[in-house]
Amino acid sequence: MKIIDIRTIPLTFRSPNPAMSAGGANAARNALLVEIETDTGLIGLGEAGSAGGPLISTETVIQQELRPMLLGEDAGMIEALWQKMFARTRQHGRRGIVMHAISGIDIALWDLAGKAVGQPLYRLLGGFTDRVEVYASGGFYQRGKDVAALADEAARYAAQGFKAMKMKVGRTRPIGSKLRSLTAEPEVCEVTVAEDLARVAAVRKALGPEARLMLDANCVWSPSVAIAMGKAFEPYNIFWLEEPVATDDIDGSAEVARALPMAIAGYETEVGLYGYRELITRRAIDIAQPDLAWSGGFSEGRRIAALAHAHNMMVAPHAFSSAVLLAASLHFAASIPNGLMVEFDQTAHALRDELLRERITTDGNGMVLLSTLGSGLGIALDPAAVERYRAR
Repeated sequence: MKIIDIRTIPLTFRSPNPAMSAGGANAARNALLVEIETDTGLIGLGEAGSAGGPLISTETVIQQELRPMLLGEDAGMIEALWQKMFARTRQHGRRGIVMHAISGIDIALWDLAGKAVGQPLYRLLGGFTDRVEVYASGGFYQRGKDVAALADEAARYAAQGFKAMKMKVGRTRPIGSKLRSLTAEPEVCEVTVAEDLARVAAVRKALGPEARLMLDANCVWSPSVAIAMGKAFEPYNIFWLEEPVATDDIDGSAEVARALPMAIAGYETEVGLYGYRELITRRAIDIAQPDLAWSGGFSEGRRIAALAHAHNMMVAPHAFSSAVLLAASLHFAASIPNGLMVEFDQTAHALRDELLRERITTDGNGMVLLSTLGSGLGIALDPAAVERYRAR
């Protein structure tokens, strides 16, 4: 099964009312899909990360650097191809765009592998479960969304059967990171600390006492502020606090993890096994959150998960992009023994809701069932939706 072509499909969706976090606004939701064609006629589908940058950057790495080294190669030699890409880009690609590009290719290769043997990926990768819990990822700051509207949103998730929800915190004055002043419209939707506490209190009340509530600060706080805010949130029974400090402040995150009773989750903004090695071995996190489209695809993601397992840590993949990444993340979590939950983005997002011929849904009880999926990722793109949101 030889690789005869690698294609990229840039997609974008613009929201009329962008969702905002402590780190900025999600005005445009982008995705870079990867297709790998083989001489057998099979085509593998993956998604590469862009992490907020222009899609053309990752696309150029795939087309100009990685594609030439993979054409004619055996698509079944996935580990060898991963190591080849990583070794030949080591001088300039151990983080960021190159790893994002490798991720998309790796996901597509694994999709091919599943299709070649007629097995869904979670089974091909070992199969730990065929049911994956997902959590409602929402609770953003938005124009026109007050505390009552936020509570209504949380109540809606509970009514839909979700047993866990994540919301945003930290878009506060005056203690938010000054780096936010560099983002677009930093002053929009800012709240006071008291107002942020009221937001969390309202969501907890709407969800009820049993649901798991997670908070995401998007790397905005210093360690001392993160500890103070974490203690202020304690009465609301927080399951995890996500990315409380800057990704590279490993000592600071470890300090926060030691000081607070809730788990510290992160860091989706870290990339690759070597980055997670520091987070895990130095106990800077309690729950690992690799993003398969950023952190090396299934191949590197499984190495990260194994390291986390060796340290008795759970894995909750970050999956805040298109339906392709969501499908990959579900297979990933179902294939490992320490998969906790998968993020299920609930913001208005056409690349999640319209991209596939059959939309990914829950069973009404906060679970996604994988047992009915076909081979590989078990998904098929809707050509009309691809053309509707194609970036160029």
